[in-house]
Amino acid sequence: MSIDRRSVLRGAAAASAAGLLSYAGVAPARARTAATADWMAGQADTTPLTRLTIPGTHDSGARHGGLWVECQNWTFAQQLAAGVRFLDIRCRVTGGSYAIHHGAFFQNLMFGDVLAACREFLAAHPSETVLMRVKQEYSQVGDAEFRAVFDDYLDNRGWRPLFHIGGSWPSLGTARGKVVLMADNGGLPGGIRWGDSSLFAIQDDYNAEPFAKWPRIRDHFRRAASSPGPQYINFVSTAAGLPPDWNADRLNPQTRDFLNSSEAAGWTGLGIVPMDFPEAVSGLLAAVLAHNP
Repeated sequence: MSIDRRSVLRGAAAASAAGLLSYAGVAPARARTAATADWMAGQADTTPLTRLTIPGTHDSGARHGGLWVECQNWTFAQQLAAGVRFLDIRCRVTGGSYAIHHGAFFQNLMFGDVLAACREFLAAHPSETVLMRVKQEYSQVGDAEFRAVFDDYLDNRGWRPLFHIGGSWPSLGTARGKVVLMADNGGLPGGIRWGDSSLFAIQDDYNAEPFAKWPRIRDHFRRAASSPGPQYINFVSTAAGLPPDWNADRLNPQTRDFLNSSEAAGWTGLGIVPMDFPEAVSGLLAAVLAHNP
């Protein structure tokens, strides 16, 4: 598929969004009282993390490997400064360490680089927390070996003080200044167990083409607004049929416009919203953040 086709897709997405707006109208995003890098400062310590609306990135370290592999342009520091508070970290065990991968593609990062970026950010912005999914990627080692490497990071490399490791959702006050571990591997020590149906409600249909994916995104927002309780996670990203960037060109504007629509006005606690290339659509991150109490 040529770049000209990509331009056509962008134009179609823009036309579709324009039609939606002319029909439904748009409610402006609420002004935030804190800078984007400190947006959690305006929330009470007692606020459950499940009652926030949290911008996130899908495959957060995937910045290399070409059109079909890359999911982000921004570094971790740029993502966090822009308000992203959920990181999707994919780890390959190699040489007793975690290398950050997207599939077979090494992302020129090690797990220590990710943790250093989080520690630097949280030291400068102690009101914030980072929710981190840790998942095994392009690696077939057993749970015990994966656990041994993680324990080495915690206890021999000095990273334990950075983490909040517990099996249930903490309040924001408990999580401030910490990385909350979301464990997507059976060997990880504690952590909130990714996919546990008593803790999560996840929409992650990454094989759905954007025309089929969009209703799933929209309906998951509606469920989060009408049935609070678990931690909702609503992946805007998809890999079906086209490169992630091209799919984001279609889905990200729809997500922004829906969140700014009259239907969504006043909704809060919509959960974690992982996205590809969120900076590419003006106002998308602001639209997500506007749905906080």
